[in-house]
Amino acid sequence: MLAHVAVNVTDFETAKRFYLGALEPLGYRIVYEEPETLAYLADAHGLDFGIGRREPVGGAHVAFHCGDRALVDAFYEAALAAGGTDNGAPGLRPQYAPNYYAAYVLDPDGTNIEAVHHG
Repeated sequence: MLAHVAVNVTDFETAKRFYLGALEPLGYRIVYEEPETLAYLADAHGLDFGIGRREPVGGAHVAFHCGDRALVDAFYEAALAAGGTDNGAPGLRPQYAPNYYAAYVLDPDGTNIEAVHHG
């Protein structure tokens, strides 16, 4: 079981703005921050996702569970509005599972961020 995940970023402030906007529909907020080095975003379950300005950057894939398809759609729109790059519009991905509904966005450093509903 994972306790938390963090991704390395090049520009801390750009990444902070991106993740605040992209994850807002999912209920995430900042609960811990150290200037220029680390910010954790959390939902109701506590500290579980973070960003940090350090090397190496990129190469990660992080998926966020969503309670329904509308939340996947909301994540996708918010992530694009926050500066993300489309990497797969919301839709079914039957190659993974019959009801696997997901959307993919690249963050400003190229990390693949997914929102998924398994219903």
